Amino acid sequence: MTDEDTDGSATRHREGPLEGLRVVDFSGMVAGGFATMTLADFGADVVAVEHPQAGDPVRDWGPFDPESGMSLWWKALARGKRSVTCDLSTPEGHALALDLVETADVVVENFRPGTMERWDLSYDDLREVNPGVVMVRISGYGQTGPRAEQPGFGTVAEAISGFAHVNGFPDREPLLPPIPLADMAAGHYAVQAAMFALFEREVGPDGDGSGEGQVVDVSLYESLFRMFPGDVEAYDRLGQVRERRGNHHSNAAPRNVYEAKDGYVALSASAQSIFENLAETVGHPELLDDERFATNDARVEHADELDEYIAPYIAERTVEEAIADLGAGDAVVAPVYDVSDVFEDEQYAARDNLVEVTDEDVGEITTHGVVPRLTRTPGAVEHLGPRRGQHNEAVYGAELGLDGETLDDLREQGVI
Repeated sequence: MTDEDTDGSATRHREGPLEGLRVVDFSGMVAGGFATMTLADFGADVVAVEHPQAGDPVRDWGPFDPESGMSLWWKALARGKRSVTCDLSTPEGHALALDLVETADVVVENFRPGTMERWDLSYDDLREVNPGVVMVRISGYGQTGPRAEQPGFGTVAEAISGFAHVNGFPDREPLLPPIPLADMAAGHYAVQAAMFALFEREVGPDGDGSGEGQVVDVSLYESLFRMFPGDVEAYDRLGQVRERRGNHHSNAAPRNVYEAKDGYVALSASAQSIFENLAETVGHPELLDDERFATNDARVEHADELDEYIAPYIAERTVEEAIADLGAGDAVVAPVYDVSDVFEDEQYAARDNLVEVTDEDVGEITTHGVVPRLTRTPGAVEHLGPRRGQHNEAVYGAELGLDGETLDDLREQGVI
């Protein structure tokens, strides 16, 4: 929580394990924004730096609040942060950026490699004012390699990582995810790596810490590629390439989404004892004596044939009935939800996965709860995404010491 005014003018005191951590966020779009949102959720003071005219592109993403017209994407992704404006390409903006970095623990950027260098804001430039700063750099292909300077949004990362190739059904084209998956994965890796670097700086192998910052280099494509354990080894030793299997799994069967009378049910019963119970439940105990289904490996090879016994049983029942019957046999089973179902679910409620906050622009609104959960120093949602430049006076004035006349001059010049 904080004891500041709505413009953030007083000293900030936030709850959470990262209270006291200062983050300067030069990033835009999703990957960097998701990383710094997570840090803010757990108490870090995140100052998001936006261009004075354009702002973060996510501000233009729908859906939009019908009353205020503000992007709900922005409200969610920028929650807990403060917003200042600064044109980094100007000399005055460059000076302001270095002033911000001087007191920062972490700096996050996700421009195309070389952009920060053109603005004289490379890691070496930042180290001159703050040797302990950790610079998190997020890009499509990383800071090195032949593709480094190419533009790299999540779509191409999802393609080149191998994800799209294995996603979808075997008789259809490769399928891209309906969410910015590569960006979200990169955001998670960015947070992890920043914590690794801070641990080394503060603690280190001898317990005293090096006191030095370093660069964290996160690419979108690597963040997804790393989520395929075993695939590299399988290709190296066996020449094996994973292919699309729809809802089937290469190491588990039965595993699928089945249609019930009023919706869909997701089911997994790969453990032998669970499958044996499942066979009894669906009225086909003879499957236990069928060599096609005798072991999990055999069932994987004959997954389509196995579904022919399971699907009719579920199709004759409602989702609730199917789950009750199958669950009684210890099958791992759940309904396929949309977001309206989430709002009604007791598990989500019990875990505070949905929390209500009051936003000065959109009023009372429900947002995601903070995950993961910490028992002693949990995170919290302080507020949703701020207006562009809402905290210029608080950060540049109260914290950096610029007077009102200087701020007015910077505004007139288009620097802030």
